[in-house]
Amino acid sequence: MNHDFPTEQFDSALDNLKDELAQIRTGRATPALVENISVDYYGAKTPLQQLASITVPDPKSVLIQPWDVNSVKDIEKAIQLSSLGLHPVNEGKVIRVVIPQLTQERREELVRLIGKKSEDSRVRLRNIREDILKDLQQKKKDGLLPEDDFFRLQKDLQKTIDTYGDMVKDIVKKKEVEILTV
Repeated sequence: MNHDFPTEQFDSALDNLKDELAQIRTGRATPALVENISVDYYGAKTPLQQLASITVPDPKSVLIQPWDVNSVKDIEKAIQLSSLGLHPVNEGKVIRVVIPQLTQERREELVRLIGKKSEDSRVRLRNIREDILKDLQQKKKDGLLPEDDFFRLQKDLQKTIDTYGDMVKDIVKKKEVEILTV
């Protein structure tokens, strides 16, 4: 990968995709499923991971142990209201969330959702490329960038975009396999 231009924006687009995909339920328990659920904690919306320890005692359940026992009901309510379709069980000082098996129909729905998130990431990458290209064209126009360098940078930029596009494909493929594996 050529480093004539910063790749932080590309990395950020990939990280964003990974974060979004981590929140998609696969039928396997993982803390990432619930850690970003927003809980109304004393009037402030707070991510669950800041209110409790989240563990996975077995592949089918997530155990949430709030640091403040008074927040158990708020956490339970937030999980019920989330779009994950999970049913928390309040066990007094802890909340157990059993991850139900995914139906084939739900798996296909999730694969479509992943496809949409994948396309969103590709669009984000193309927009970043366009911004960099505009910047390069302006530098060429202003005489700050020789034409040969402009074309070399344009090729390098496309190679970088292709590399990140392949990374998006790999990330998405792995998540699809995870979802479709019963």
